[in-house]
Amino acid sequence: MTDTESTTPRGTLTLRISAMPADTNANGDIFGGWVMARMDQAGGMAAVELAHGRVVTVKVDAMQFIRPMKVGDVLCVYTELERIGNTSLTLRIEAWAQRFQTRHMEMVTEATFIFVAIDDNGKPRVVPR
Repeated sequence: MTDTESTTPRGTLTLRISAMPADTNANGDIFGGWVMARMDQAGGMAAVELAHGRVVTVKVDAMQFIRPMKVGDVLCVYTELERIGNTSLTLRIEAWAQRFQTRHMEMVTEATFIFVAIDDNGKPRVVPR
């Protein structure tokens, strides 16, 4: 277990999705990019609700993969608001694997994602409080 890893997820369960064979690399593990894309998707859904409108991802802090995902595992993505700025939202996002045919959960990775609220013209706008 790493220093940043916990034994239970933090935040709100925002997305659950099964890992499928089409999402694997040559070793049979799920692509890290697939996991990261699901984290961005979950973070975007949470940020849209918090910002009451459109958002874009502007930054992802360092991400270290702790364990692999395998075909059949269910990826569970948890989001937690860390900070609201003038136009930005900072979310802590954790990805957990519910192992195939069990209820055993293991953290796969975590990162901090920063989203900026935008208007219909794609320009930053103030996040409502």
